[in-house]
Amino acid sequence: MNRRTFLQGATFLTGALILPSAEAFAAPDAQPFSYDALIARAQKMAGAAYVPPLMPNPAVVQQIDYARHGELVFRTQKALFSGQPDTGKEQGYPLEFFPLGMYAPKRVQMFLVEDGLATEIRYNPDLFDMPADNPARQLPSDAGFAGFRLQEWYQADDWVRQDWVAFQGASYFRAIGADGQYGLSARGIVLNAAAAMPEEFPDFREFYIAQERDSTPDTPVTVCALLDGPSVTGAYRFRMTRGLDRSKGVVMEIEAKVFLRADVERLGLVPLTSMFWFGEYGKGRMQDWRPEVHDSDGLAMWTGAGERIWRPLNNPDETRISAFADENPRGFGLLQRDRNFDHFLDGVFYDRRPSLWVEPIKPLGKGAIELMEIPTDDEINDNIGAFWVPEGPALKGASYDLHYRLYWLSDEPFPATNIARTVATRIGRGGQPGHVRPPNVHHFAVEFDRPSVMTQIPYGVFPKVVASASAGAISRTFSEPVPNGNVWRGNFDLEVSPGTVVDLRMYLELDGKPLTETWLYQFEAN
Repeated sequence: MNRRTFLQGATFLTGALILPSAEAFAAPDAQPFSYDALIARAQKMAGAAYVPPLMPNPAVVQQIDYARHGELVFRTQKALFSGQPDTGKEQGYPLEFFPLGMYAPKRVQMFLVEDGLATEIRYNPDLFDMPADNPARQLPSDAGFAGFRLQEWYQADDWVRQDWVAFQGASYFRAIGADGQYGLSARGIVLNAAAAMPEEFPDFREFYIAQERDSTPDTPVTVCALLDGPSVTGAYRFRMTRGLDRSKGVVMEIEAKVFLRADVERLGLVPLTSMFWFGEYGKGRMQDWRPEVHDSDGLAMWTGAGERIWRPLNNPDETRISAFADENPRGFGLLQRDRNFDHFLDGVFYDRRPSLWVEPIKPLGKGAIELMEIPTDDEINDNIGAFWVPEGPALKGASYDLHYRLYWLSDEPFPATNIARTVATRIGRGGQPGHVRPPNVHHFAVEFDRPSVMTQIPYGVFPKVVASASAGAISRTFSEPVPNGNVWRGNFDLEVSPGTVVDLRMYLELDGKPLTETWLYQFEAN
């Protein structure tokens, strides 16, 4: 998946529809709509053969590449809910649409919902400033849209240029974080990722968008979506809250009913997707001038038993899946904990990328949080995935009922205040400094920080390092305070044969109780 092409379109493509007046929303072609009816429709579709979505004039669409997309400039005064006199709406979060293009070629139907009636929003090429030689001029008048986005509140000074949520491409969507940046994405579902069967990318084929009359900035925007693919159908309902206090990021409450029309080898629910090229560790083979390049630097988990876990991300030599078995996890997410600009030195501001946390409202039951790590040699590729895989086979005829929240923030929404968290993972040569270094020995230094916890360590007391490995031998375990701060470092050496993949586990302990979250890591000895 190429994140700078397949997904980044949300940052440069816009489009919207002119509706002449509020009365037109209740036109004769308006149809009754409800989320329950959408669920029933998805269930019925699961029993029928899959029909691929329409791809209008593929030869023309393939000519609308990144540069050509950039030429399609939406006339912002036509955005729905923008308070403009000819849009039929006085207030709300302005709604714009993405045109078709090489990286989003499938037509997606859009509907506006009011008073239980859904009216289709139809494509109109006159909504764009479009150069005379742009291939988009050759598209049919009913070409349709590729997705949509919502701008900041219509009274905000920057609503014309700043959006906060976007849906485009397959079942991908993303939202802006508390620091004003896009970064990682979420998906409606993942099918057969890193499996023997080919991976599928089901599509959100229809969107039903509703904003309440007399809404305020704190009123959620409701979007329902119909999911369809060769092996799955589904109905989704998003209630998305933005507000004027942008430091609170974006919160989405999501309900979904998923139906399998075929067997699936790996079913990933509530999936997240991100990019990790390299961090403060594992960068020896990288050829880049920046110290770190990543949208997320770790997978955080809050288990059903209450344990807090941090798993730093990897850029492996081959695709790997790590499974963390659990029952009713309280939450998990891909986070960007490193917020220091000097650690990135890049004008795209990786230090401002959002973290994304999943909070199950309906218990997930038994299964595993799975982390997928794919090799990459550049920052343009989404190479990280995290999702919930329910226990048992995913067979034709099965259904799944989901209810969860997504938090697009700077940090996780429910931090553990009684233990310290991991802030850095450092890897180097093992052995005693100043002495001959033994072969095949690697040193790990993991830093933990939370002033309210670490300042309680009595002077002269050194927490115990509790470390284990799935292979090899651990030695030289010790803890030490890091100068100029309240950070403590847990250290250990690992002796292991080259080519071995080792799962590591470590935390600091004081008076027989965990002082830190549990640090997990998968290390390949080279």
